Amino acid sequence: MQLTVWTYEGPPHVGAMRIAASMRGVHFVLHAPQGDTYADLLFTMIERRSTRPPVTYTTFQARDLGSDTAEIFKTACREAVERFRPDAVLVGASCTAELIQDNPGGLAAALNLDIPVVNLELPSYQKKENWGAAETFYRLVRAFAPAPVGVAAARTPGRVCNILGPASLGFRHRDDIVEVRKLVESLGVTINVVAPLGASVADLARLPEADFNIVLYPEIGGVTADWLKRNHGQPFVAIQPIGALATEAFVEAVAKAAGIKAQDIPETRSRLPWYSRSVDSTYLTGKRVFIFGDATHAVAAAHIAAKELGFTVCGLGTYSREFAREVRAAAAEYGVEPLISDDHLAVEDAIISAQPELVLGTQMERHVAKRLRIPCAVISSPVHVQDFPARYSPQMGVEGANVIFDSWVHPLMMGLEEHLLHMFRDDFEFNDTAQPSHLSQGAPAAASAQEEHAAAAGSPLIEVPATLQWADEAERELKKIPFFVRGKARRNTERFASENGLRTITLETLYDAKAHFSR
Repeated sequence: MQLTVWTYEGPPHVGAMRIAASMRGVHFVLHAPQGDTYADLLFTMIERRSTRPPVTYTTFQARDLGSDTAEIFKTACREAVERFRPDAVLVGASCTAELIQDNPGGLAAALNLDIPVVNLELPSYQKKENWGAAETFYRLVRAFAPAPVGVAAARTPGRVCNILGPASLGFRHRDDIVEVRKLVESLGVTINVVAPLGASVADLARLPEADFNIVLYPEIGGVTADWLKRNHGQPFVAIQPIGALATEAFVEAVAKAAGIKAQDIPETRSRLPWYSRSVDSTYLTGKRVFIFGDATHAVAAAHIAAKELGFTVCGLGTYSREFAREVRAAAAEYGVEPLISDDHLAVEDAIISAQPELVLGTQMERHVAKRLRIPCAVISSPVHVQDFPARYSPQMGVEGANVIFDSWVHPLMMGLEEHLLHMFRDDFEFNDTAQPSHLSQGAPAAASAQEEHAAAAGSPLIEVPATLQWADEAERELKKIPFFVRGKARRNTERFASENGLRTITLETLYDAKAHFSR
């Protein structure tokens, strides 16, 4: 067992909560002690929901363990049904309550409730949040869209589809579904049901009416789509429209599933392809990028980085162990060793080893990149409150490609150092030894700026100790350095101080570091 401060995924009952919170008319009775009610904050604080998730906790206490905790569950379940009157109720146990083995499914069946009860058996110590969400969605669909007797008949192409996978607490799912709906409807295809986000149990019963399914997030909708294919004969489209090229491939795949001819497919236009070829972006070609996240977004990000923006993928990984095969295949395509791990410290070590110039990751990698002082953009859950912006900000479709270009490229451009050094490296005004520009005698040789650029560009990433401080006089001296090389000067000085075991950067340290890196 490993004690961890950060985690990429919660226990599987949090995944079940995400499905309950996504749907209408579904209530989750969770056998759990008081401490497990923390999960409410994920929805009210991070997702900014105006209401609590539809979950009733039994909230047994330590003193209850010596008595009848099963009766506590039965009472909580009966009262929840009477109070909320849901169309269906989910029952299960949290990781803590799993240890007391009360069997919530059997207890709920003994109550003879007048609504459907779906029992969830979520192995808390073997599986995690996304698996719990996928399993809950799958069990709900099996319960309300049961398999017909016999072998499912093959479907012919038709213009009605379902969209599977978007859920509460998903990374930009709220806006993705708007963008994908526009894409699909522009083809003349009718959307029958979007699930689980916004669906009711009656909607789940209508899923077999569609001609095919679209799986936006395999981590949540993949198992259900596969089951619908085997039992209802519905084929599915498994291309996620993340990036300009993937959006075009998605539209073609949907059109093929709907029986639409190629000449009838409307053109999709994103600004990403033209922007990535523009003069202020081409200097980014070959930038080394490290990518980590859930499998869907990590694989898509690697494709965009390599094929659409001209970056070099120097690291690729995921915490989604169920999709390790897909990430390994993508890593092989880019010639890097895949990182399959849910240990954020191992991910940090891999970032330092890869020496990237941009990190595309989760909120955890954002913290790592901040410590290493390299640009970062967030591409994947686990979500943070910043991932639910007030503005429209999809990752999928045409507008999603535009958002991705802005959020990935601007962090690199905001640094400006290399960009401006490259443009102005021969300009006598832009280097450390320059006198004020109105004094014509202050025109040093341009070679010094070039040398500093070359030295700084090759400096490896290190983690700066949190205890390292700058003295006031050193900070004032640093501000005299031109702004576009100031960041490099700061990093080099902090690296020098760290390697020499210094806790305070003085004026002398600043000059010693400068002398050290000028050799």
